[in-house]
Amino acid sequence: MNSSDRIELSIDPGTWGPMDEDMISLDPIEFQSEEELYKDRIDFYQRKTGLTEAIQTGTGQLNGIPIAMGVMDFQFMGGSMGSVVGEKITRLIEYATNNFLPLILVCASGGARMQEGSLSLMQMAKISSALYDYQSNKKLFYVSILTSPTTGGVTASFGMLGDIIIAEPNAYIAFAGKRVIEQTLNKTIPEGSQSAEYLFHKGLFDPIVPRSPLKGVLSELVQLHGFFPLNQNSIK
Repeated sequence: MNSSDRIELSIDPGTWGPMDEDMISLDPIEFQSEEELYKDRIDFYQRKTGLTEAIQTGTGQLNGIPIAMGVMDFQFMGGSMGSVVGEKITRLIEYATNNFLPLILVCASGGARMQEGSLSLMQMAKISSALYDYQSNKKLFYVSILTSPTTGGVTASFGMLGDIIIAEPNAYIAFAGKRVIEQTLNKTIPEGSQSAEYLFHKGLFDPIVPRSPLKGVLSELVQLHGFFPLNQNSIK
């Protein structure tokens, strides 16, 4: 499911206002590859997906309730998190903090973007710092939604920092992938041990919610934490 479809699933029609759409990745470390230039790879995925980067951020209404939302798109370079993805999420969090909005981030990522080296890893700390101010200082409400796959630096940062963490059924959720773990430790990883259902029983997140009731569940959670529709008649 691409990011535009997810926005359509969650946000009331005609209320979505995108943020930082014109922000694009450069080549900060002049990454060299035998296959293709990093800039050419970015251009290819921009043409393929119609997006400028691997996340869409913005504001909208959820059953009439104003929210800030970021939706990652796995179809854009595997949803990898580079400097632009990190900056867009950080700006979204800061906007939500300043405007006292509930925050929803939909995760779908292979992790940090290797083509930007340590600058990609720095996004984990930057986002987590912004979330600390949002959650701990301002006492606002953040929901993280883990879709398939959610791995690497996204799992290791904002993916697991939600006040409520929701997973989709059968989602693949991990830090390192099965193959990497097996090659590193020389041990076999049991099948299904990185699935949402297995990890739910280990207490890794809160509910597993299918897509069809997700908007209603989010609406109830947000209202439970003190955020209400602009127009009371819009409650569904």
